[in-house]
Amino acid sequence: MAAAIEIKKLKKYFGKVKAVDGISFNVDKGEILGFLGPNGAGKSTTIKCLMDFERPTEGKIVVAGLDSQADSVAIKEKVGFISGDIKLYDKWTGNDHIEFIEKIRGKSKIAHELCKKFEYNPKIKVKNLSSGNKQKLGLILALMSEPKILVLDEPTVGLDPLLQNSFYEVLEDFKRKGTTIFMSSHNLAEVEKICDRVAIIKTGKLVAVETIENIGEKKMHLVNAYFDEKPKKIDFGRDVEVLKREDNELLLKIKGDLNPVIKVLSAMKLRDLEVTHATLEEVFLEFYGRK
Repeated sequence: MAAAIEIKKLKKYFGKVKAVDGISFNVDKGEILGFLGPNGAGKSTTIKCLMDFERPTEGKIVVAGLDSQADSVAIKEKVGFISGDIKLYDKWTGNDHIEFIEKIRGKSKIAHELCKKFEYNPKIKVKNLSSGNKQKLGLILALMSEPKILVLDEPTVGLDPLLQNSFYEVLEDFKRKGTTIFMSSHNLAEVEKICDRVAIIKTGKLVAVETIENIGEKKMHLVNAYFDEKPKKIDFGRDVEVLKREDNELLLKIKGDLNPVIKVLSAMKLRDLEVTHATLEEVFLEFYGRK
């Protein structure tokens, strides 16, 4: 499949700080690729270089067959973009922003629909908006011209879970129409839900490009089990680590499928059970910590 975005040996140094250090990967046409990593890993710097807001120290980026530096203006005409640090005009309403984009890119067929989908009132001035509503407006401005490529830096920051799901539905609809979507995130559950593949960055280095199926195999959960009596010592297998065993409590870290462990626990005199996702940082330490 042809690439919509090609990142080739990209480096961006700020003095001695190697924010991005020689990364290469492609985003295929029509796919949703998640750019995953902890805060400070180099995600936003990579996106700034892609959009030509920062010039690379070395390397090259090609977007829709165009050079990110030589063809910067042409790329911006083709790409819908939202920054991780969105800037809006305080004295303008949402409608003012929407009309401004329409003067540049033409009348939008979906702006009103997006406002309704995101439960956003475009009549309010930006200075009176909450951070979540500013994020909604930023998303609407990125999506309203129905671009063939979307570049989204932490797009769901500040959105409540219901609106996050509405946003995911919109992205799925764009994907069905052939749009290429490149979105950064530090939320493992988010990229699992929406993305086809994931490029994983850590301290400026690309440590993996994974399919979502492979990411799923690296899932980790923490399970707190409470019993009516002291639990027996049980060998749960190599994918289960016993973090704590005292009195009537058992704390387990489980890689992969939960079901076999839950089945064993349910056969015991179980009083209560708590299951939580391991954090992205814990997954990184487990699977990518030595890379």
